[in-house]
Amino acid sequence: MIADLKPYAEYKESGLPWLGQVPRHWEVSRLKGRLTRNDAGVWSDKFSDNGTTVLRSTEQTVDGGWKLNAPAKILLSASQVASATLAVGDLLVTKSSGSPLHIGKTSLVNSEIADLGCCFSNFMQRLRVNTATDPQFAWRLLNSAIGREQFVFQTTTTTGLGNLNGTILANCWFPFPPLDEQAAIVRFLDWANGRLERAIRAKRKVIALLGEQKQAIIHRAVTRGLDPSVPLKPSGIPWLRDIPQHWEVRRLKHLAQFQSGDGITSLQIEPAGPFPVYGGNGLRGFSTRYTHEGHYALIGRQGALCGNINFAEGQFFASEHAVVPTLRSEMAVVWFGELLRLMNLNQYSQSAAQPGLAVERIKNLYAPVPPAGEQHEIVEQLESSTLPLNTTISRLEREIELLREYRTRLVADVVTGKLDVREAALRLPDDAPLETIEDDANLNTDAEATDEEAAV
Repeated sequence: MIADLKPYAEYKESGLPWLGQVPRHWEVSRLKGRLTRNDAGVWSDKFSDNGTTVLRSTEQTVDGGWKLNAPAKILLSASQVASATLAVGDLLVTKSSGSPLHIGKTSLVNSEIADLGCCFSNFMQRLRVNTATDPQFAWRLLNSAIGREQFVFQTTTTTGLGNLNGTILANCWFPFPPLDEQAAIVRFLDWANGRLERAIRAKRKVIALLGEQKQAIIHRAVTRGLDPSVPLKPSGIPWLRDIPQHWEVRRLKHLAQFQSGDGITSLQIEPAGPFPVYGGNGLRGFSTRYTHEGHYALIGRQGALCGNINFAEGQFFASEHAVVPTLRSEMAVVWFGELLRLMNLNQYSQSAAQPGLAVERIKNLYAPVPPAGEQHEIVEQLESSTLPLNTTISRLEREIELLREYRTRLVADVVTGKLDVREAALRLPDDAPLETIEDDANLNTDAEATDEEAAV
C-alpha cells in the first residue's frame, strides 16, 4: 500500500524555499495562527510526595513519546496548578537542552497523562491548537524533519544549552491541510508506523537473543577458560562460583594502575577535532590534545551509565568521568575489559543524585585471573567464535537504521503533501495501530544529560 502512494494532482509554491511546493488546497502559515495557548510551565524547589506531578523533558522520549519512571512531585500554589494543568491534546515542547536530539522534541498529552492531573515544568512550552487543527496531526508535524530542523536552527545558545521560547515556536512555518485530511494523514501514519515498528521490534528481539548467546560465550570463556576438563576450585568471589584450579584470585589493583581522567577545556563536538574524548558515557566529542596512547579498557565512573566499559585505541583524551586502567604489559586488554563488564561495576557506585564510582573501590575488588598466555588465547577464541554473531547483529542494526530512516522520510513526505494518502487511509484495515513507544536507538539519550556529562 505504501509503495502505491502518488503525489497530489495539483501543487502551488509554498513561498518557502526549504519547503517547496505544497498541494494547491493546503494552507501555509505560521504556527501561531493555529494556537489557542502558548505558555511556559511552572517549577519550585518544594519537593513532596504529596505534591503535584510536574512533567519534565526527562519524561519525554526523543521520538515524542512518554517514559514516566519517577516524575517529580512538587508543592505548587493554586494559581500555578490552575495555569499549568495539562489537558488531552496539549503539546509539550522541550525548549532547553544541550543536545540537538532533545531540543524541540514534542509530546502529545493523551488521556492517560491528563488523568494524572499533572502540570509541566518551565523548561517546556505548552502549545494548544485550535479547532481547525488535529492535535495528533500537529504532533506528527512538529516531530517531523521540517519541525525539528526549524527548532534546532532557530535555537539561541547560552552556557552550552540550546534554547527555544514561545515566540520562536509561534513563528515557525508549517503546511496545513483541511481538518478531514489531517485525520486521514494521522490514520495512515499510525498504521504505517505500526507496521514499521513491528518489523523493528522483531529485529530487536533477534538482536537480543544473539546478544544473550554472545554474552554466554564470553562469560564462559572469561570465567572458566577454554578447556572444560580442567579441575575447578571455589573462587571465593560473591558474583562467581568455581574457577579453574590453576587460576589466581587477585585484587584489581595488582593487575593494573587505576587513575581518573583529566579535566578538559578544549572540547569540540563539531567539527570533529583530531583526538576522540572518552568520558563516563563513552565517546563524548573530540579534543585538540590527547592524554593517552595505546589500547585501553576505560571505565565510566559517573552518570547514568556509571560502570560501563569502553575500548579506546590510539591517541585519545580521557576525561575526569572515566577511570583509566593501565595494565601490566603482558596482560590482554580485551580479556580485562570483558572481565570488568561481567563484574557489573555499577553495583558498587555510591548512592547519590549522580551515581559515581570511587577509584579506590574499583582497585580493591577481587577478580579471577588466568595466566597471561591463556588470557590471549581466550581473546583469540572469543574473536573467532563471536564474529558470526557480531556480523549478524551489525546487519540487523543496519536494517533497523534503514527502517527508521524510511519512516522519517515517509512522515516528512506525507505531512508536507509530497504523497497523497487520502484514498489509502480509506482502505486501511480496522486493526488498531501500535501506541507510540520508546525508540530503542535513543534509550541512552532519552534523559537530559547532566551538566557534568555535558561538560565531559
